[in-house]
Amino acid sequence: MPAEKSVGPLTRREWLAALAAACMALPAGRAAGQGRSVVSGVRIGAQSYSFRSQPLETTIASMQAIGLSFCELWQGHVETRDRIAVPEGGSRREALRAWRLDVPLDHFAGIRRRFDSAGIALTAYNLSFQRDFTDDEIRRGFEMARALGVDVITASAHLSVISRVEPVARDFGMRVAVHNHSRIAEDEFATPDDFEAALKGTRMIAINLDIGHFTAANFDAVEYLDRQHARIASLHIKDRKRDQGPNVPFGDGDTPIAAVLRRLRDRKWDIPAQIEYEYKGADTNEEVRRCLEYCRRALDGG
Repeated sequence: MPAEKSVGPLTRREWLAALAAACMALPAGRAAGQGRSVVSGVRIGAQSYSFRSQPLETTIASMQAIGLSFCELWQGHVETRDRIAVPEGGSRREALRAWRLDVPLDHFAGIRRRFDSAGIALTAYNLSFQRDFTDDEIRRGFEMARALGVDVITASAHLSVISRVEPVARDFGMRVAVHNHSRIAEDEFATPDDFEAALKGTRMIAINLDIGHFTAANFDAVEYLDRQHARIASLHIKDRKRDQGPNVPFGDGDTPIAAVLRRLRDRKWDIPAQIEYEYKGADTNEEVRRCLEYCRRALDGG
């Protein structure tokens, strides 16, 4: 959203009044669902990639059944293969670009309405701006996000594309939160220095901190959250071992999940904490439910 002038800290009464007004402005389904996965003041949701084995309609139903009321929408749930017609002799990448530029924006507005009806608030659209994105494709991504009713795009982006993304982000008044992985490589996001290179001199570039990958790359997620919370627009919550270790069930790895969640609670930092289920489990819904319960226990018990 556009930068706003600071008017000083709000009193608790003013903050609660503003929150109540915002909830009244939401569609009925969304407003009703807001409190279901707010734990000790922390918004717990899921990156819909967690449900990558399920189509979108099933994913929405699964999230509703589990009790999740916040979602970061993965582009793979939108840009499905059955929608992208690849001409004979053509490439899927070119077909995908053509689809992005031509698809009616009501397609995205319709997706938003389905989430609203389920009482699930969309916090961001996950569209990963890569080096091969054209300028028109970048701008169209913001139009898609606006049609979805979000003001944040999360992106597993290349650093080299950020200089083209930032001006469009300013035009739309929309933050782009770049996502880290654990592999340290040129033009990728993994280290604090990589984030710093993207943030330097920009207004609308933010951070989508994946605390599992950050830990696997041997960085301290709690210390980084303390330093950069004002520029972090989204957290991905997963557990991994240090030294490029594997994804594991919550509580079995080295990622300070509980400490990060309690920081959000105790400092009242309103950053959505999105569960990203990536370890190997028996049943997606059951595993995501276990992840949610782990987060609840961490916040209620510590």
